[in-house]
Amino acid sequence: MLNLFAYTGGATLACAAAGASVCHVDAVKGMVDWARTNAKLSGLSDKPIRWIVDDAQKFINREIRRGNHYDGIILDPPSYGRGTNGEMWKLEDCIYDLMESCTQLLSDKPLFVLLNSYTTGLSASVMSYLLQMTVGKRFDITVDSQEIGLPVKQTGMALPAGSTAIVHF
Repeated sequence: MLNLFAYTGGATLACAAAGASVCHVDAVKGMVDWARTNAKLSGLSDKPIRWIVDDAQKFINREIRRGNHYDGIILDPPSYGRGTNGEMWKLEDCIYDLMESCTQLLSDKPLFVLLNSYTTGLSASVMSYLLQMTVGKRFDITVDSQEIGLPVKQTGMALPAGSTAIVHF
């Protein structure tokens, strides 16, 4: 299982606890250190987790060249950020190429792809279309997507906060 933009490791630890071998990738060393501490505090430090400090796209490109594949990929990218050498990264500009690359990393019998976005400009429909246009070119898939929102108790409405989508194979 590959966890990109993995932050403090919540998804990494959940997958490891369920028995998966996990590759945890984040560009910020402090986040990877924090995730490693969380694994220790959760009693999971002995689980098969590779801790990688690297730019997600650069790591993906190397994994493609190495011929490595994953049964599942979780992506929780920020709306914008800077790469390890200060390169500007904006989700809307990079997401298609990122998903094209991730598709090449999937095994022949993948289990899932989970993509989160906290950019309100990427609606649930757009994320579904994006995954159909990338992952769906290689595999027969269905995509479930929905908006993410913060509930406003006074109105019963939700403050839009992004979208999430999961690919089922």
